[in-house]
Amino acid sequence: MPQLSGAGLFEKVLITMALIAGVLIVAALLRGLARLALGGESRDRPRFWIAQVVRLLTLAAVILIVVRVWVAGTQEFTAVMGWVTAGLAIALQRVITAFAGYVIILRGNAFTVGDRITMGGVRGDVIALGFMQTTVMEMGQSPSEQADDPAMWIRGRQYSGRIVRVTNDKVFDTPIYNYTRDFRYMWEEMTIPIRYGDDYRRVEQMLLDIARRHTSDVAAEMSEALVKLRGKYFLGEPPEVEPRVYVRLTDNWTELSLRFVVRPTNARVVKDAMSRDILAGLAEAKIGIASGTYAIVEFPEVKVAQVGSARS
Repeated sequence: MPQLSGAGLFEKVLITMALIAGVLIVAALLRGLARLALGGESRDRPRFWIAQVVRLLTLAAVILIVVRVWVAGTQEFTAVMGWVTAGLAIALQRVITAFAGYVIILRGNAFTVGDRITMGGVRGDVIALGFMQTTVMEMGQSPSEQADDPAMWIRGRQYSGRIVRVTNDKVFDTPIYNYTRDFRYMWEEMTIPIRYGDDYRRVEQMLLDIARRHTSDVAAEMSEALVKLRGKYFLGEPPEVEPRVYVRLTDNWTELSLRFVVRPTNARVVKDAMSRDILAGLAEAKIGIASGTYAIVEFPEVKVAQVGSARS
């Protein structure tokens, strides 16, 4: 590589800065045109992906400009690129892995902006997708998950208010749970314990009626979605979408488990409305919910003896 004089070095610096400034100006113009052409909230997703493409092209153009201006011959250009690649592969292993995860996410359709996912132990809605990190609007946890790490104070699948950034390399280390990508429905369950001696059949019919009233429209949509899902994946026999009650006998009560379908985005709202109807129906039927209680039926006989002290 030829030695540069002071004037030659200054010239290369100016050329590099001018070309990079030109690339940044063109990128800003492209983003501005995208915002003007795609106005309105309904175009947020196309606008996001256009910005992603512009960022990738800008990064590639800057790298090529720097290398091309500062490397004179073709052989030297190739050698420098080899050195740079080897150095980056050693020094930036996690960064490269995260960027590879970004490519896998895009190419493999693992998830996209707006999907509800669980990734790296974080559950929520994807609100941004970058080269290195995925940004998630975090959701709460059900009571059975309250002890999971990180600790959570929200007792349902609703926003906690925290924005969490997860590195994209997690796609190689942990499963990615997607609640909305190919199938925008899920099954939920509610368990009602009934005392032995109460009419569990009446409670079962009441649970089915309430579930049908609140989920019939979702069940119809889900049936159509299952047909499309079976066309894309091997699913075997289609699962039931109509509400179903399962009965289990325990030492203390009859346990009725109501299984029904909901959309992931309003599961807690549906369960709240159903719970209120169930309480009203049980009160009308004069049937109580069983609970683990203990009754003391008899006290043991207690004898008290007084011992006098000896007199001197």
